[in-house]
Amino acid sequence: MGSALSRAVIPPAPVIKNSALQGKRQHLEVNLENGILFVNERIDREEVCEAGGTCLLHLQLLVESPLELYRVEVEVLDINDHAPTFPWQEYVLEVAESAVLGARFPLESAQDPDVGTNSVHTYRLSPNGFFSLEVQTRSDASKFAELVLERVPERSGTAHILVTVLDANDNVPVFDQPSYGVSLPEDAPAGTLVIQLNATDLDEGPNGEIEYSFSGHAPPRVRELFHVEPQSGQVLLKGPLDYERASLHELYVQAKDRGPSAVAVHCRVLVHLLDVNDNAPEVTLTSVSTPVLEDAPPGTVIAVISVLDRDSGDNGRVSCEVSPDVPFELRSSFRNYYTLVTTQALDREVVPEYNVSITARDMGSPALLTLSTLTVPVSDVNDNAPRFLQPSYSVYVMENNAPGASICSVSALDPDCQQNAYLSYSIADGHIHGMPVGTYVSINSDSGHMYALRSLDYEQIRSFQIQVQAQDAGFPPLSANVTVHIFVLDQNDNAPVIVSPMPSNGSVATELVPRSAGPGYLVGTVSAVDADTGLNSRLSYQLLQATDFTLFSVAPDTGELRTLRSFLEQDATRQRLVVQVRDGGQPALSATVSLLLSVVETMPQSLSDFSEFSLPPEDSSSSPLTVYLLVSLGSISFTFLLAILILTAIRCRGERRSCRGDGCSPPRCHCCPGSRPSPESLKTSNLTAQPPAGTTAATCLDVPGGGPPGYCYKVCLGPESAQSDFMFLKPCSPPWNNEKDSGKQSRPGQHLQRRCRSASPMLAGVRSAPLPHPGLALAPLPSLLSPVLAPRPGCWAATELPQQGGSGVFRAGF
Repeated sequence: MGSALSRAVIPPAPVIKNSALQGKRQHLEVNLENGILFVNERIDREEVCEAGGTCLLHLQLLVESPLELYRVEVEVLDINDHAPTFPWQEYVLEVAESAVLGARFPLESAQDPDVGTNSVHTYRLSPNGFFSLEVQTRSDASKFAELVLERVPERSGTAHILVTVLDANDNVPVFDQPSYGVSLPEDAPAGTLVIQLNATDLDEGPNGEIEYSFSGHAPPRVRELFHVEPQSGQVLLKGPLDYERASLHELYVQAKDRGPSAVAVHCRVLVHLLDVNDNAPEVTLTSVSTPVLEDAPPGTVIAVISVLDRDSGDNGRVSCEVSPDVPFELRSSFRNYYTLVTTQALDREVVPEYNVSITARDMGSPALLTLSTLTVPVSDVNDNAPRFLQPSYSVYVMENNAPGASICSVSALDPDCQQNAYLSYSIADGHIHGMPVGTYVSINSDSGHMYALRSLDYEQIRSFQIQVQAQDAGFPPLSANVTVHIFVLDQNDNAPVIVSPMPSNGSVATELVPRSAGPGYLVGTVSAVDADTGLNSRLSYQLLQATDFTLFSVAPDTGELRTLRSFLEQDATRQRLVVQVRDGGQPALSATVSLLLSVVETMPQSLSDFSEFSLPPEDSSSSPLTVYLLVSLGSISFTFLLAILILTAIRCRGERRSCRGDGCSPPRCHCCPGSRPSPESLKTSNLTAQPPAGTTAATCLDVPGGGPPGYCYKVCLGPESAQSDFMFLKPCSPPWNNEKDSGKQSRPGQHLQRRCRSASPMLAGVRSAPLPHPGLALAPLPSLLSPVLAPRPGCWAATELPQQGGSGVFRAGF
């Protein structure tokens, strides 16, 4: 054992995976490092090959990189390791004294398991004076010995003999023929008659009665398979036959009579077995190279398969095939050896494992087949990039969130497996309002959970987007990106801010209200803004505190401050109001503003809305935002008033020139003549007028009249005014007195003297003033002087009311 037989001739740097030998015992082995074939254990030729002849061991050598298969045959040579043996230690040969010279007596053959020259070669007989030994050779080259009688012992004597002729056993049995041949199928059942032997003996009586039996040198295997009937000479099948083990059995049968000095004669029976297709093909997976990479090219060898059928002829011819529904095929390298190769590209994500059914079928009748299943797992290759569950993500985060809180989670899938499917998440570089995106959001690289790193403010940033990348751990790594849109939701974290009126430090917004104001009079408008959006910025106004709650009200939606009733004598002249502005958020936030209203008999010519009065220091506001708003509003108001004054001056100069051109001598300017309208066409309350589009910044209102001295009015309107109530009354002559000048009534159609008086709109959009003369009011010109002044757009007029005493209010909306 361990002796090297030869060195395998193989390609450079091979890897020999294993060797497959015929039989179940591993007699030979290959050194996987150097390719030397050596004896693995003691080989007994007589055990490996029961029959004589050439004894061969078949093995296959599998070489990897590339995968190749080699077939090797090793012949086992016989050595003379067995001595011949006789079936008996002592043999008793009975020779009749009547035996003649030259009589032959066959002896039991000696057995030697060796073959060829190492088998029984000759027999020798010890020296004696009566017998000699002759060696005979059978047809199969085996030898056996026969004793030949050479000399009969000499004796002498004298006597009278009475001769009675008795039968002497002087005849030996004789077979019909010295050798028989018979064919028997290997699947013949026990008890089958193999052959009927017949031998005859010319003697009579017991000398002619023949008994049949196996010769003494019949091997034990023959005695196990066959049986000879002593009386009839029938050879019967005793045990199961196997063509694949031995296709020929040689039987030596002897016939011997029952007489004295019986001599046995022998015959040979050759039993030829007929092969029956009783062995299904055997499929052996000589080598399996699994798992196979999914990117393996077509033609990659997966396994080497050997097929063996112990039958012979067509019964031993085998065809092998695989199921057609798999991407594999069998290629025959040489007889009964196949390689299983791929026929197309594999995809582990579609089919991770194949069960390949290999069918081996012989050519016998009926054909036998063997089905073997080979499991071929497909190993993964990083050929799939990660895929996010959504094409994009939209995340809604409430502002003022806690830093470090989880805001969302992204998830991706990779159809690959193991390391190729392990994903790590990261955020792509970028900037949000000039700051790195990493200062806003972070992500857990393993789970994909995203966290806000700072508290978000809706008023500063309302939305932003980031790119999240998922990358696998394969080689080379693959990645995918997804856009995450983050929307900041508004929270009611900003209280309303009062814009108008804006109190300065140590002061409160004030307003003058005429005592003649009736119900619904617009005192002013409280305006506020809220930095929030939606419901959080929807503002509502309410009167929180008031000197008299029955006197004023605030519109909840617009913040307009109006009177609820007319002023009474007992009403205080100074009314303090606190207006609250509340948003619609939950919880709601609010702001308040204090107003000081002064009830006056007459309105000043020019007074800004919500003028300031000194307040205690505790009522003043020191907020920087308030200061900024006050400065802005003051600048805008100053610019606006300056523009209005310039426009008014230009307009008045044009009117004076127009009066001179019409022949009016200062200081009197006659208004256009016209009929006096009826009192029913006038209104004693507020008059609302909308000047036509395209009117200039200053519009002259002329009032024709009869009765009291003429009045001429001029309304100078700023182009940016939204809605204002104005009353500008200036008598062209000394005031008219009903008591003193009752007899001096003006004639109908008398022109009124016209004077131009400039007025600036008020910030709050509200102004009212008492009429200087009872019963005088303003009305749109188209209803009063349409017959005369209709072609002049934007002309307004004043007329006398048919009522005694009181005051009227002129309201102009534009």
